[in-house]
Amino acid sequence: MGDVRGGGESGEARPELAEDLAEVSDFFRALGKQIKLLRERAGMTQKELGHHVGYTEAMIGSVERGKRTPQPELLDAADKLLNAGGLLSIAKDDVQRAKAKARVRHPAWFRDFAGLEAEAVELHEYSSLVIPGLLQTEEHARALYGMRQPLLSEEVIEIRVAARMARQEVLTRWPRAIFSWVIDESVLHRPLGGWDVHTGQLRHLLTVGRARGMTLQVMPLERFEHPGLGGPFTLITPKGRAQNGYVEAQQSSRLITDQEEVRIMSARYGTLRAQAHTPQESLSPIEKMLGER
Repeated sequence: MGDVRGGGESGEARPELAEDLAEVSDFFRALGKQIKLLRERAGMTQKELGHHVGYTEAMIGSVERGKRTPQPELLDAADKLLNAGGLLSIAKDDVQRAKAKARVRHPAWFRDFAGLEAEAVELHEYSSLVIPGLLQTEEHARALYGMRQPLLSEEVIEIRVAARMARQEVLTRWPRAIFSWVIDESVLHRPLGGWDVHTGQLRHLLTVGRARGMTLQVMPLERFEHPGLGGPFTLITPKGRAQNGYVEAQQSSRLITDQEEVRIMSARYGTLRAQAHTPQESLSPIEKMLGER
């Protein structure tokens, strides 16, 4: 049986934690400003830099704003491309130390799963209520945390958003892990945060759905049978270890290690994928919604 942990998040950050996180955030913002200055001095757009270093334009923008941690390979590639003379490459050790300090940004009950996610070689997720965290835009994530009940402070919201964006680094690593998501179509019709935020989120889903090595499928509403009515869940395989399951509901989370339970979840996920639209077909309802806006 997997562990059961309380899932509540406190409304305030501890003073010493907030001080550490402020230091980490300041460092990433300063490093991002350096990258932006060097890029602009070289006469390159975010899109052009991203093309050369294997990042999307949005990812480069997030790095420059200090919202996403620059990976060592990005720093090395950008250093050479922008003729930084070692200014960016030398920051790699500092980035690793900052990342270690920043891991505490996750609520305590979530850190075990976040650790597994960071070293995953496979991750498969069924989502029936919200856009999966790894696929959320910064604006969408901020809107979700802003509507939490009981309300979170602005400070805690920013900490949680930064932590969620940092988790998405796992999507940029190479060799890329095996990723797949099945999202219930009802999620696409729920404009959380307002239509501007939701439109940006839908566009991001299209980008993910067209990306090499990531599989996105939509479970249509008109299916007469649905194997996922028990709720959302995640299957995750850390490097060199057995596959685990993970579920969250209300004020609790559960990491499932019992292999019989995991086997059943895996079979259920396989049925969901079989009944969902194919990856190519899944782009159509998203494109249709964007076309209607």
